[in-house]
Amino acid sequence: MEQAEITKDQYQIRIERVEKSRLPGVDFDNIPFGKIFSDHMFTAEYRDGHWQNLKIEPFGAIKYNPAMSALHYGQLIFEGLKAHRSADGGVNLFRHRKNFLRLNRSAHRMAMPALPREVFEVGLLKLLELDRDWVPSGINSSLYIRPFMFATDEYVGIRPSDTYRFIIFTSPVGPYYDHPVKVKVAEKYVRAFKGGTGYAKTAGNYAATLLPAIEVKKEGYDQILWLDGCRFEQVHEIGTMNVFFVIDGKLITPTIETGEILEGITRDSVITLAKEMGIPVEDRIVTIKEVIEAFHSGRLEEAFGAGTAATIAQISEIGYKGERLVLPAIESRKISNQLKAELMGIKRGLKEDRHGWIVKI
Repeated sequence: MEQAEITKDQYQIRIERVEKSRLPGVDFDNIPFGKIFSDHMFTAEYRDGHWQNLKIEPFGAIKYNPAMSALHYGQLIFEGLKAHRSADGGVNLFRHRKNFLRLNRSAHRMAMPALPREVFEVGLLKLLELDRDWVPSGINSSLYIRPFMFATDEYVGIRPSDTYRFIIFTSPVGPYYDHPVKVKVAEKYVRAFKGGTGYAKTAGNYAATLLPAIEVKKEGYDQILWLDGCRFEQVHEIGTMNVFFVIDGKLITPTIETGEILEGITRDSVITLAKEMGIPVEDRIVTIKEVIEAFHSGRLEEAFGAGTAATIAQISEIGYKGERLVLPAIESRKISNQLKAELMGIKRGLKEDRHGWIVKI
């Protein structure tokens, strides 16, 4: 075992490298999303009131007691971020500090301990240094990074756990969607409601969407466009991303202020870039009625999703109450195409990083 020590405040990391990398066996011209994993993972444990036992070790299976709290009561949160191969061959990490802040907001909602910035950042950066060769160079490829935290008490009883584990692993990926997506508006199922966990990135939020997603796929759709859980009137988000509409030349997106919608980092990036480009932006309550009316009056010019996994995914069709609304051709979508080009340019070092979003590994 190779021992190394990295210090930031009181935290130290032990490092165990793999004996033989799996990298030579990877076909980077054919990398499906989320099925190939890099050599190492970072782990930390919370017990006795503080985070400890920080280490980087070979990626592999983890063993736990069947009574582990997370398996029974759902104390599990996660994040998703990416590193990209830059035009000069380096590695660019995108907006990881925003993911750290969102992770701790989720932790608070789920009665879990906050993760110190030093644990998150030093572990993440060292992991990326070790596995930097796993970052693919393809234009539509990236290294997906999955930090997550879960309760580990061996106790069957409904209370917050006293112990937790935090892990980061990485995965080289191609595009999440390799085609424009078709979405169906939710009619009977609910993803989130006021006072719930909609804004937290917790496992249960996604588990509740799986059956509805299966059902809409049988009808030829890729995802669900979720509405509010009370009246089914207000647009929330898509299962894998926030949603944007271009109506009358204005970029419109549902507000996150109600606490029912995930505060997406890509969402924030899109809004920031759009304002800089002089595109009118409306961050507000959006009703499905106005979206449908805008389509029928010819004013709905574009619709797209924005998220870490999908980046910017064009919406080609919206299904609502038996009607299939086919949107304008992708090639004609000036605003979303321009935003995607600007965002990817920044991530790959081809555009100026005016906001300090990039950390070079």
